[in-house]
Amino acid sequence: MNYPLPGPPPNPADAIEGALQRLEGLDNVEVAEHVARFDAVHATLTDALSSIDKV
Repeated sequence: MNYPLPGPPPNPADAIEGALQRLEGLDNVEVAEHVARFDAVHATLTDALSSIDKV
């Protein structure tokens, strides 16, 4: 069971910025790893953007 953490909610902008940073240097990563990187970024962006409505 997940319980909310005490304190202010995480800032969605921080998660979005972190996700976009994971795309930096993508041209130095093997193409086979691109899908996993894009999936992780997509999941982070989806979570961050969906949390904006709860603010």
